[in-house]
This record gives sequence, C-alpha cells and structure tokens, in this order.
Amino acid sequence: MAAILRTQGLTRRTLAPAALITLSLTVALIVLMAYSLTIGRYPVPFSEVVRIILTTNPFGAVGLYEDKSWVAIEVVRMPRILLVTLCGMGLALSGAAMQGVFRNPLIGPDLAGVSAGASLGGVLAILLGWSSFAMVGLAFGSGLLALVFAFGLASVAGRLSTLALVLAGVIVGGFCAALLGLIQIMADPVTELPSILYWLLGSFVGATYEQVGVMAIVTLIAGSLILALRWRINLLSLGEDDARALGVNVNLLRWSLMALVALIVAAQVSVSGGVGWVGLIVPHLARMLVGPDHDRLLPAATVLGGVFLLCVDDVARTLAAQEIPIGPLTSLIGTPIFAILFWKLQRKGWTQN
Repeated sequence: MAAILRTQGLTRRTLAPAALITLSLTVALIVLMAYSLTIGRYPVPFSEVVRIILTTNPFGAVGLYEDKSWVAIEVVRMPRILLVTLCGMGLALSGAAMQGVFRNPLIGPDLAGVSAGASLGGVLAILLGWSSFAMVGLAFGSGLLALVFAFGLASVAGRLSTLALVLAGVIVGGFCAALLGLIQIMADPVTELPSILYWLLGSFVGATYEQVGVMAIVTLIAGSLILALRWRINLLSLGEDDARALGVNVNLLRWSLMALVALIVAAQVSVSGGVGWVGLIVPHLARMLVGPDHDRLLPAATVLGGVFLLCVDDVARTLAAQEIPIGPLTSLIGTPIFAILFWKLQRKGWTQN
C-alpha cells in the first residue's frame, strides 16, 4: 500500500510534464509524417503535398494517375507512412506492456517467441498465396501458439519466471526458425523464395491502403484494450503477491495482455515482415522521458514508437540508390542503444530511469 501511495504521489507531481512530453512527441510525429511525404526518389515540395492532400481523394481518382506528384503522395508514400507509423506504435506499445507484465526491461515480443511464430505463419501464408486478412489470421494463430508453447515450457520448471519464459522463447524461436528453413527449401527458387527472403528482412515496399486498414483495426482495438489495462499493469509491476492481494487476477491479466500483444505483432509481421528491436528499446527511451508509471509510459512509448520507426524507414528509402530492408537497420540502430541501456540498467535498476 505504501508503494501505491508513493506511486500516486509521483504521478501527481509529474503528470503535467509527462503530458507535455507526450504532446510534444505527438506534434513531432505529425511534422515527421508531413516531412516524409516530401522526400524520396521524386521530391515533392511541401506546398504541393498540402494541395494534394486537401484537394484529392486517394480512392477512385483514376484520371489523376497522370499526375506524378499525386501518384508519389497518394499512391506510394501516404499508405507507406501510415503503415510504418501504425507498426511502430503497435510494437512499442506491445514491448512496454510486456516489460511491465514481467517486471523486466530485457523482455519483448522477440524474446517470447511471438515474433518467430508470427513470421512462420506469415511465410506459410505467402507460400499458399493467401490474402492480407488471411495472412493476419494465420500469423496471429501461429504467434499465439508459439506463446502458448513458450508458457508451457516455462511452466514445466514450476513457478513461471521471466528467465524461464525467455529461455522457453529462445527454444520456440529456434524451432520456428528450423521450420522456416525447411519452408524456404521447399519454396520455388524463382517465384517464391526471393519474396520470402526479402519479406523476412522486413520492408514496407508496396504498402497499400488495405494493409493500412488491417493494421489500423488491429492496433486500435488491441492497443485501446492494453491502454485501458495500464493501471492494472502498474499493480502487477508491484509483484504477483501484492497484485493478488489488491484483487487482480494475475493469470487472466497476463494471458489477456499476451494475447493482445500477439495480435498486434502478428498484424505487423503480416504487413511488413520481421522488424525487430522496436518493442525492446523504444520503451526504455520512453521510460527515460516520462518514468516507469504505465499511465504515462504506455502513451509516450506508443507515440515514440511511431517516431522511431518512421525515422528509420526514411533512412531506409533515401540512404542508398537501392532501398534497404528495414529489419537490418532497426537491428543496427537498436543493438548499440540496447547495449548502452543494458550497461546503465545494471548500474541503476530499470525503475530509476
């Protein structure tokens, strides 16, 4: 109870600065989205971007395909920027929720087997030629199944612990990687294998409004439910015994949150392939800005995730003549950041950031 009172007192003292930080991140995200529309192989002035957005309809305007600026903005860049932003927001929110549930900043969707399982389902959907909606369903089912197996393996040792879950996630991820290797051997080397390999590296090339719709629906529903449970995550972060004493059904809450995380990750994997590290490092950065209270952390991490992944995607499509897959870039950026954060956390403890 004393811990709750201290947390409430801290929340009252820092609510206004945290809200201001989140608002500033939101404004930065909007500005970055507008800037991203102007850059690319075919530069478009900002005034032209504003004119196109305000005066045209991206649905059914067939005659406007003769306008190169309209095609660049409404057909190519707009769906991609929306999709990148939604994926970044969803991954960051999922990572922050998982770290709060398991009281450990070193855990994320990648380490619990969810991403590996969802990738396996997505590759199977590509091999079978299924639609985007069917791909989301298969990716979600395989991601959730991987999570179930990870929980089952971790529970074999007795009481479920974070270390046991991480190790179980490594085992499940290795098994899924083996199945992915077999699928790649079975795939046609001319028509299927190149698309599977490129998809596994992560890319937003060819983003469509249908994919935006899939990701928007999933992120809105699952993300809203996670945000609605953020105060319960605060209670769970006090410890399982304290949470149970305060009336929280720990097992139901944990499984519910993991199912919501699996749904978001599955949707992201289905539309863009493997994009790692976002759900692991962005919550750390958000925690450094607004503190560990999930009432403030989850909204800030959500917006910051969109900013982070959009910045990386802008680099991916402008750095070289040929577009770089976004997965290796997020790993290249995330690894040193995570190494620095890991060194800092070992010295101070994660709740002090």
